[in-house]
Amino acid sequence: MSVFVANLDLGGNGPRVAIKDTIDVAGVPTRAGSRALDDAAPAAANAVVVERLLAAGYHLVGKANMHELAFGTTGINAWTGTPLNVRFPAFVPGGSSSGSAVAVAAGLADVALGTDTGGSVRIPAACCGLFGLKPTFGRVSRDGVMPAQTSLDCVGPFATDMDALIACMRAIDPSFGALPDTAGVAIGVVEVEAKAEIRAAVEAAVAAGGFATGRVGLSQFVPAYDAGLVVINAETWAACGELVATGRVGEDVARRLLAASKTTAADVHAAEAVRAAFTAQVDAALREFTILALPTMADAPPLLAEAADTSKLVGMTSLVRPFNLSGHPAIAIPLPGPGDFPMSLQLVAAKGHDELLCAVARQIAGRLNQR
Repeated sequence: MSVFVANLDLGGNGPRVAIKDTIDVAGVPTRAGSRALDDAAPAAANAVVVERLLAAGYHLVGKANMHELAFGTTGINAWTGTPLNVRFPAFVPGGSSSGSAVAVAAGLADVALGTDTGGSVRIPAACCGLFGLKPTFGRVSRDGVMPAQTSLDCVGPFATDMDALIACMRAIDPSFGALPDTAGVAIGVVEVEAKAEIRAAVEAAVAAGGFATGRVGLSQFVPAYDAGLVVINAETWAACGELVATGRVGEDVARRLLAASKTTAADVHAAEAVRAAFTAQVDAALREFTILALPTMADAPPLLAEAADTSKLVGMTSLVRPFNLSGHPAIAIPLPGPGDFPMSLQLVAAKGHDELLCAVARQIAGRLNQR
């Protein structure tokens, strides 16, 4: 199924965990799903998050496949193969952390680590019917994670249930404390463009949680999406641009990288102004409401048979990428639906309030399971 690029048998007898191939495991090359890194030397040391998982007794079962160089949203990879979305096989698995999501969905791992620069944990979680968390930017160590320099990327866990996800967060983030009480929580539903049945499922899930609700408009949301693309283009070109000259980068990613190379300092400066404005707007909304809610994806995932040109499908991240720009923690929660395609609720909390975000997500998920 092209889920693992390397099988592992490391650690204790605890939960099985898969590690995305941008995260160093000592003795194993970190290739980021790219033939251009085929001759990479084995990692000299474990990433901090890997060390913490091992210390907590987790059992590492594999380095997970991914969208090449973490620069794509579908999870399609012509070199390493594309992991099959086992729960929704007609659809792409989502990227870039495709193998991490599929490993959990297929039961090959109990939890997995991915990275999320523009939705790369939340999108595969949504596509594969899983929980996926992007923590507050900077909260979880990125030492030993590609790329070394980023203002967007976060390491986060996938799981089939909130308890497993929370336990994994506790392992990788020693500061992750007890979950707070959810009494008095109010949820602001963000007004966004999305398929009608997805909006209805989101509304139903928020109502099932039993929280007070209201409406939120974020005028900077679409500009923040565009600005997030500018920043990721500049940072990914800086990190990976030199690989294009090898001629071994996949065509779709090479095309996106060459387009990204045209990003100017003025573009980035303008994007940073949007970052400041959008961050302030989200912070203000989170002073009015404890949590913000919106769909994780605005539409069904692309059909696998129609997703060959991944450069045209970046819009999959229209509702997730803005929160990479702002740095707020965000979680994807699978929603019950007619079964034709996966649907997912996204919750967002104030920075540093990852525990509260998980507490609210667990309450909503629990209520949905009781229906």
